[in-house]
Amino acid sequence: MQQLTIGLTFGILISLASYRARALSRSGAYAAALSGGLVFGLGGLPWATLLLAFFISSSLLSRLFSKQKAGLGEKFSKGSQRDWAQVLANGGLGALLAVVYALLPGQVWPWLAFAGAMAAVNADTWATELGVLNRTPPRLITTGKVVERGASGGISLLGTLSGLGGAALIALCGAVFYHQQAIPPGNLPIFILSTTLGGLAGTTFDSLLGATVQAIYYCPTCQKETERHPAHSCGTPTRQVRGWSWLDNDLVNFICSLVGALAAVTIWGMLY
Repeated sequence: MQQLTIGLTFGILISLASYRARALSRSGAYAAALSGGLVFGLGGLPWATLLLAFFISSSLLSRLFSKQKAGLGEKFSKGSQRDWAQVLANGGLGALLAVVYALLPGQVWPWLAFAGAMAAVNADTWATELGVLNRTPPRLITTGKVVERGASGGISLLGTLSGLGGAALIALCGAVFYHQQAIPPGNLPIFILSTTLGGLAGTTFDSLLGATVQAIYYCPTCQKETERHPAHSCGTPTRQVRGWSWLDNDLVNFICSLVGALAAVTIWGMLY
């Protein structure tokens, strides 16, 4: 109980600092305090480290190269300030896994799943934030067709390598705590590999959803596709042009984390 109290307190302090730094909206701060508190309080330092590695690195990247990324914000459904839906889309599964970890002490799979989920959302964020800087336009993952920078489902060499780096960062952070998670030292390379590949699988599936069934809208004034709805950044109402109306970017990000978790556990089971 004491650890949970400390974790919730730490989660509140981190959320408050992030809110003041304009990395979180008010609703995002509330959601981060709850989800982060559960992760910190139930998972302890190893789980907190992975969550912070994702949040800090992704928040920094969203603010870097702002001049190069100017004008691309109208493509995305939301800005750099994360709201409650974005927080839960990226960290909700992690909080749930922390609860499972507390209820099933001694089990390795919740930790592996958590590492895979964090690797996936970190890989996806890095690929999005850095991929738009690729010198050549991205190509749609399904057809190879050239699309605009920032288009859902578009991939590039820089974006893919960035995603791999984001997943590897989480894997390496997790490797520091392998001795606390019942992972034998000889299997540490398997943990790093399964977490990294799990993260890459998650962000790849995210791109597939973005290219096929994610809800995409069109602004008749700007004559551009966008994730924004019901209005574009210019204020014009947007109309849906493809995808499922209920599958927005937040849900796609949650699925990304779920695929990363499942892939990491599956790869670990195959190689262990």
